[in-house]
Amino acid sequence: MTVSASPEKIRLMSIAAVERDCGLAKDTLRVWERRYGFPMPLRDRNDERLYPADQVATLRLIRRLIAAGHRPGKVVGRSDEDLAELLRHLGVPDPQLVGSDAQQILEILRNHDAIGLRETLIAMVLRVGLDTFAAEIAPVLIAAVGAAWSRGDLQIHQEHLFTEQFTTVLRSAINAAQGAGLARRRPRVLLSTIPQEPHALGLLMAEAIFTISGSLCVSLGVQTPIAEIAAATRAHNADVLALSFSSIIPAAQATTALIELRANVAETVEIWAGGACAGLRAGPRVSVLSGLSAISPAVIAWREKAALAVST
Repeated sequence: MTVSASPEKIRLMSIAAVERDCGLAKDTLRVWERRYGFPMPLRDRNDERLYPADQVATLRLIRRLIAAGHRPGKVVGRSDEDLAELLRHLGVPDPQLVGSDAQQILEILRNHDAIGLRETLIAMVLRVGLDTFAAEIAPVLIAAVGAAWSRGDLQIHQEHLFTEQFTTVLRSAINAAQGAGLARRRPRVLLSTIPQEPHALGLLMAEAIFTISGSLCVSLGVQTPIAEIAAATRAHNADVLALSFSSIIPAAQATTALIELRANVAETVEIWAGGACAGLRAGPRVSVLSGLSAISPAVIAWREKAALAVST
């Protein structure tokens, strides 16, 4: 169906706007449209997709459920009533049980205090150091904000505010931690996510810990095509390719991507994968790191192996 009225007049959103609003990649929306028959966008005169407000609201519900661990095939295409019932049984953490740091962040978000949010995050990094913040405090904050959003205690704009301020503060801390002598840092670590993986915070936390461990990090950001990731490992002379997978990526899809990358990346480049993807498994010359705390030991082991190779 083609619409003639402007999107503003009939409350339609472009696919780019839906991606920003719902945190769902454009490719994901197109795949769901073909595979599940939802969403069902209209089309403008240029054949571009336009999404009605009710479908966008449903996509927000679906995104909450996927963030909580539900598979797309189990929730996409279900009625709003079914989705709401699933949300009521999410079992998200009781707001009274989260730590004091998380409580403080949630209260700041409820007060719409952007300046206070940034200042508080900076103070947390300075208080405990970048490594402890990234490995221990940041995951708790992210989980608490996500749970509050799932319960409906926070709106999408508040979650977006947290993501932006968190990213700004952590990126600044990473830059400050790099110091001098970057060219001498080893291993050289290339970080990215595969297409249809839009979540950047896990990748950023991993970069922080790699940096503290003395690695030289080059981040491509999220949703990089497989061929481009492989090309970047050569262009940047990477020692390690580090990939982050969230719960929205099926294990089979992650495995396929890792196999393809392993076939197209030099044998000298180690591939390390991690994240919240359930069922993520190691493969031939692919290592799965069990959490952010596993990064530093993996870096130490890499250096020991590199030193041994030089001595022999």
